[in-house]
This record gives sequence, structure tokens and C-alpha cells, in this order.
Amino acid sequence: MHSWWRAPGLLTSSIVTDLAALLRQHGDSPYREFFRGPAMFLGLFAAGFDHTDIQDPQGQDEVYVVLAGHWVIDIDGRQHPVARGSISYVPCGVPHHFRGTSDNLQVLVVIAPPLA
Repeated sequence: MHSWWRAPGLLTSSIVTDLAALLRQHGDSPYREFFRGPAMFLGLFAAGFDHTDIQDPQGQDEVYVVLAGHWVIDIDGRQHPVARGSISYVPCGVPHHFRGTSDNLQVLVVIAPPLA
């Protein structure tokens, strides 16, 4: 399961942000949530080669948009190689995990509805 990390200045209204700034603030955590609204939240996942993320099925729909690099996402036992520009949708409650296959993996994460 992710160790979700919230930025002290978490955005909760209109959003305009800089990806490079988010990456600089990333720290040691591979995941950084940067927006939380009433219907969804957004995060940035950035990791290196062979980082494996194991998750329990969650109670939210999830969308992953690969901004840079490539990874293999396993959705309900089926592996899908994805790369920059790919969009993956994982319905609520479906088992999934992923493994980075490049050094510069950057993924926009959209989760709806947001965790309580």
C-alpha cells in the first residue's frame, strides 16, 4: 500500500503547477499528492528503474498517465507495458501493481473520489 505523503501547501482550489517544481520537492517518497478537490485528487509518482509498487485494491477509480519513462502495470493479473503518453484506467477494487522499467519514470495519478 502507498505511504501517501501530503505537501504542506496542498492545493485545494484552481490549479496551475510546475512539474519540475513538484519533482524537486519530491524528496525520498516516490509519490506526492499535490491537489485535493471534492471529486478527485492528483498526485505525481516518480521512481527509478525496477521500483515495484504493490498495492491493495482500493475503493476508488484510478487513472495513470505516463509523463516520462516506461513501466509494466499489472491489472487483475494481466501485464501491460506502457510508456510516455499511455493512459491506464484501474476500476475501483481491482488488484493492480506496477514496476518501473526506466530510470526516469514520471506518472500523473488521478484518483476519484478522494480518500477520506
